Amino acid sequence: MFCSKCGTNVTDGAAFCSACGQPTAGATTITPARPAPGLPPTYAPPAPAPIPPSPYAGFWLRVVAFLIDRVLLAIATGGLAAIGVGIVGVGYFRSMFEGFNGDNPEIPVAFISTIFVLLLLIFLLSWIYEAGMESSKHQATLGKMALGLFVTDLQGKPLSFGHASGRFFAAIITRLIPLGIGYAMAGFTEKKQALHDMIAGCLVLRRT
Repeated sequence: MFCSKCGTNVTDGAAFCSACGQPTAGATTITPARPAPGLPPTYAPPAPAPIPPSPYAGFWLRVVAFLIDRVLLAIATGGLAAIGVGIVGVGYFRSMFEGFNGDNPEIPVAFISTIFVLLLLIFLLSWIYEAGMESSKHQATLGKMALGLFVTDLQGKPLSFGHASGRFFAAIITRLIPLGIGYAMAGFTEKKQALHDMIAGCLVLRRT
């Protein structure tokens, strides 16, 4: 028998509820429901809990995001190169290429220096772009944003610029692994981490 006020189990014959003092005259005895005569008791198995989708970004999603970012960086680099040509002048590059057939040793040095500066600009642009975007409020580059991906640390917290920079430079090690194995690790590791994600302690997640 249970108290009608607080639901406390009341001993049969007690005049008052020991918990709240409610008179037991209003207490009710709860009896379990019984099946109809001649019918077996019914059993409803518990519904299986839904399996939530994995929050980790898969390998192919990351590949597409990477390609989008490479295209955007190529466009930005081409724009910077066009600006550089406009500032220096087309004649400078024309004379440089024509000078390869001459005996002036300064021409090859100037050409190599130009290529080195261009590669350095591409590297710096990639670094600032990736580390800056992944440490911003978006936590993702434009390619990742297009596919609903974002980058966090192992606790799911946003990255600082230094942490995102560490991830960028760790990716250099990933590129040195033959056959792209360092990147392919994102397809079979438990948390879909590539090699540079493991080195930097990062996760690439999908927005729900």
